[in-house]
Amino acid sequence: MSASLSSNTIDPDSPNSHASLTEWLDYMQQIHVSAIDMGLSRVLPVAEYLGVVQSAKEDAYVFTVAGTNGKGSTTAVISAMCQAAGYKTALYQSPHLSCFNERVRINGEMVSDQTLIDAFNKVEAARLQCDLTLSFFEMTTLAALLIFSEADCDVWVLEVGLGGRLDVVNIIDPDMAVITNIGIDHVDWLGDNVEDIGAEKAGILRDGITLIYGATEMPDSVQQLIHTHDATCYQVGQDFSYRTDNSQNWQYSNAAVTLQLPRPALSLINTANALSAVLAGPLNVDMAAIEHALKTVKLAGRFDYRNLEDRYWLFDVAHNEHGVEFLLAQLLPLWQQHLDTQSSKQINSQTDIEPATIKILFSMLGDKDIDMVVRRLTDANLPITDWFIAEIDYPRAANVVQLQSVLATYVEHAKIHASADLAQATRAAISASQPQDLIVVCGSFHTIGEALATLKV
Repeated sequence: MSASLSSNTIDPDSPNSHASLTEWLDYMQQIHVSAIDMGLSRVLPVAEYLGVVQSAKEDAYVFTVAGTNGKGSTTAVISAMCQAAGYKTALYQSPHLSCFNERVRINGEMVSDQTLIDAFNKVEAARLQCDLTLSFFEMTTLAALLIFSEADCDVWVLEVGLGGRLDVVNIIDPDMAVITNIGIDHVDWLGDNVEDIGAEKAGILRDGITLIYGATEMPDSVQQLIHTHDATCYQVGQDFSYRTDNSQNWQYSNAAVTLQLPRPALSLINTANALSAVLAGPLNVDMAAIEHALKTVKLAGRFDYRNLEDRYWLFDVAHNEHGVEFLLAQLLPLWQQHLDTQSSKQINSQTDIEPATIKILFSMLGDKDIDMVVRRLTDANLPITDWFIAEIDYPRAANVVQLQSVLATYVEHAKIHASADLAQATRAAISASQPQDLIVVCGSFHTIGEALATLKV
């Protein structure tokens, strides 16, 4: 950290000092003209003043993960493997589901409110010293990086928030880059085609770097940037692969190894990408660490199947076309397993139980393609009998009228149940369902977070 910073920390009695984490988060949402402001020109001077750029370069091995979907799962697996191997591991993810502290973890544990408050004070002091305004995401990301620097973490695992090239995470030079996949999302900021979006996401590349590319199709723009940076690329389907027989194990293969591994609670494609990134680097991560990580790694809200309040739930943050396709690909076999389990219970209890159905607890942000998500879900061969909707508590949330208007195109009016908020909608879904049913919660991180908060998880 910059030696000059200590003399510029905020006076506890100054107007810009805040006693609680909530006060800080509220303040940082108000100090910049827009919630999303792409570019590094403002944030880089503050980061350099704080010393986080130099700290990462000199003291840590950095994984940076970009992509349209699967970033959270990929970063979680990389972090779990490095931690299991004995490295002090920092993990930065966004957004959070229930608690802001989820975004900033060291060795799997969320940092404390006080640690965040101390970091926010230092970032604010640096911002004022540089006479710049920063967005909420820029301020909070800088705080996370500062925390990792001061904790002397060996490994930093960083999830890109939006795009790659102009995302604040990209002020840190990665040692290993991962692009999970490239789909159409965030068109207002990244473009409306995979070539433009691919160029933005591949902006995390550096000269001579290794890239793990987790999709079988690669835009020309990404190929060109790989060539420009003389990067080494390992692509799924060409340089590494995975397969499973739906048992408790799966097989991973690349040119050097074939591994039989325990099946994790997260998706195999994201797990394979993460494993490829770990194996391609210089870190000493042995089989024992890999196996331990796969047996224990979890990530709330990513194909997250639970039994809560005598109901079966599936929480998934699917909010775009690629995400919904991924959800459905996993949901169909899970539904069959669910039906088999319920059938066995019925046989054992020798009672007649009504056939299990699926209820959807649903809300989205207004700038997302709600029509496409609803259409994909309703086209699936699934017994969805009811939709429970409400407006989520977020500035960009779609309102109930907007949600109802889209749903009415595909769903009978009697199957749409609107509530004042997600808490009420969650309770309505419970009341209208039976213990053998499955309640699928999807559409946004915020939808999942508010449902989990209602369920007190």
